[in-house]
Amino acid sequence: MTNFIGTYECKADSKGRLMIPNALKKQLEPLLSRGFVLKRAVFQPCLELYPMDEWDLLMQKVNKLNRFNKKNNDFIRRFTAGVKVVEPDQTGRLLIPKDLISFSGIDKELVLSSAINIIEIWDKERYEAAINDAAGDFANLAEEVMNDGHE
Repeated sequence: MTNFIGTYECKADSKGRLMIPNALKKQLEPLLSRGFVLKRAVFQPCLELYPMDEWDLLMQKVNKLNRFNKKNNDFIRRFTAGVKVVEPDQTGRLLIPKDLISFSGIDKELVLSSAINIIEIWDKERYEAAINDAAGDFANLAEEVMNDGHE
C-alpha cells in the first residue's frame, strides 16, 4: 500500500499544468510506469490523484456493487464522473483537465496534500479554509474516529 507524506504548495500555469514538487516527485517515481487517475473528491471541492494500483483496488470494491440497484448505479455514475487517466510529462508537470479545474476552483496557487494513499489537489484558498473550518472540531473528531474502544 502506498503511503504519501507531506503537504506541498505549487502553481498552475494558464493551461492548467502544475509542476510536481521534487519531494513529492521522489515519492511518485516508483509509480510512474503505471500512471494515475485524477477525479473529483466526494466530500470536498478538491481533486484526488490515485496511483493506478490504488485505483484498481478501489474499483474492485466498486465493481462488487449490484448495478441493478438504482442507488448503486447512481453512486457509480457520480463517483466516476470526470475521471481521467493522467501521467506527468517528462519535465514533471501534470495537466489538470479544464472540467476538473472548474469543479475544484483551482486558480493559480495550489496545495498538494498527502491523504495516506492518494494526493489531494486543492486551490490554496479553499484548502486553507477547509483546514481552518475543521480546526476547532479536530480534537473531538480525532477522539471519535481513532478511539475504537479497544485501547
